[in-house]
Amino acid sequence: MTSKHLFPKFAILVITLFSAVVTYAQDLDTKIQQYVKNAGYDNTTSGVSILVAKDGKVIYANGFGMADLENNVKTEPKHVFEVGSITKQFTSVAILMLEEQGKLNVNDNITKYIPDYPTQGKAITIHHLLNHTSGIKSYTNMQSFMDQSRVDLSPKELIDVFKNEPMEFDPGTSYNYNNSGYILLGYIIEIVSGQTYAEFIQTEIFDKLGMKHSYYGSMIQLIPNRARGYSEIENGFRNADYLSLTLPYAAGSIMSTTGDLLLWQNAISSNKLIKQSTLDRATNGSTLNNGEAIDYGYGWIKGSIRGSKTYEHSGGIFGYTSNGIFLPNEQVYVIGLSNCDCKNVGALTTQIAAEVIGKPYPKKEDAITLSDTELKKWVGAYEFEGGVVRHITFKDGTLFSQREGSTNLQIYPMTSTHFIFEGGDVSYNFFIEEGNRMAKFNTEKETIIGKGIDKAPPAERKSITLPVNVLEDYVGKYELAPTFIITIKIDNERLIAQATGQPEFELFAEEKDNFYLKAVPAEVVFNRSDSGDVESLTLKQNGQEMPAKKTE
Repeated sequence: MTSKHLFPKFAILVITLFSAVVTYAQDLDTKIQQYVKNAGYDNTTSGVSILVAKDGKVIYANGFGMADLENNVKTEPKHVFEVGSITKQFTSVAILMLEEQGKLNVNDNITKYIPDYPTQGKAITIHHLLNHTSGIKSYTNMQSFMDQSRVDLSPKELIDVFKNEPMEFDPGTSYNYNNSGYILLGYIIEIVSGQTYAEFIQTEIFDKLGMKHSYYGSMIQLIPNRARGYSEIENGFRNADYLSLTLPYAAGSIMSTTGDLLLWQNAISSNKLIKQSTLDRATNGSTLNNGEAIDYGYGWIKGSIRGSKTYEHSGGIFGYTSNGIFLPNEQVYVIGLSNCDCKNVGALTTQIAAEVIGKPYPKKEDAITLSDTELKKWVGAYEFEGGVVRHITFKDGTLFSQREGSTNLQIYPMTSTHFIFEGGDVSYNFFIEEGNRMAKFNTEKETIIGKGIDKAPPAERKSITLPVNVLEDYVGKYELAPTFIITIKIDNERLIAQATGQPEFELFAEEKDNFYLKAVPAEVVFNRSDSGDVESLTLKQNGQEMPAKKTE
């Protein structure tokens, strides 16, 4: 048979393959658009830039929402965002590059490079800084951080803010995410390299990798295609609070695009900057002194999506959120950058990653209908390891799950025994064993089994109705921190609370001056002066009592 007879079959094969690729791309585009829509992005909201790569090549890149609400600029892949704590990957790799060059060792005590640092008699190593096990107090949890958010500080001045704070635990004995550690790492990079942190990142990483749209952040430098940062408020958005980017420094000051961050991930995957053995130390978690494993390595968190291994990191900073996920076995990278500190871009990128690898999470929209009898079969309390009790309750044809001390959440039936929470990444599998109700509680990290017990669910808190003239006493602004305000207002005879950059929540009165929230496990108590005027409130949440003075 001649070649001319073979050619038509070959042409048909090429056309068929091309058609399949186009169909896949269109299908992925449709699915991502739906995920983005469900996440709350549209042309009236802040924006998000999403990129998906397979085998190091872009298979999807698009922007949604607005990069600049004031000037009606739609988000595009070219837009530059503050990436927040994804910066920690760059800082970690910079340290590891210097280690490979023989200029430092991660097991060195930090006093080798910062002799005057007050370690309070503890041996703190670079390793402890990298994996958040140093015990040093995180400066972003200190009141002074909010007080100085508009002040430019040098690295040494920044270290002075937290260096004399009491240690929270002995180095290596516990894990506590800690921005102070990465400030010290940035300063060590400067001492060892002889360059500023910004210069080192620019010359040794950005320039070498061709990351032409990445920057050590600045609030005064002109940055082309900068996406403006926002916080969500009632019925819209406002510009985010000002933050001098000298303060996040090596813990969170980098700005970039999704395209540049793919260049970064490709360089990491191909060992352009550090060896594979070094990368393995960074991405496979680490251990405490007692051998207990933790998921944080050096700038990456070890995780999984639907059983597929990941290493990833997220970021959150005034006006921006970010999340980057790499799945090494599938060679898939998903990065999402958002210009609001109000939306869960981590959940969005996780859902997209699961879709791309062919393991999408179940959706509540796909829930089936079960009879009341089928649903009530699983009602009751379940006791899990450590004495944790979760209650399954039935109301209006729906099942709810509530861990004692937490919020009551709806669960959705996928089968008669399998129920998911919203988002699909946490679920229950109910079953009967030797006549007893049993429940498997499934997360990405583990499955734990709970046994049905005879225990009444927490009593539903009963609210009372207060007259509007009493509610008016509470209206005003309450300062929890200099740039974190709780605003109390009345809307249709309901008392509404809204914290800076967060959505509104209704407050329900148990008695005069004592309120609780149904959306989250929290309480608000209004405090009065001797003359009877409301002068402050106390927010009770997660075991903490946080006072806020009334300012207006």
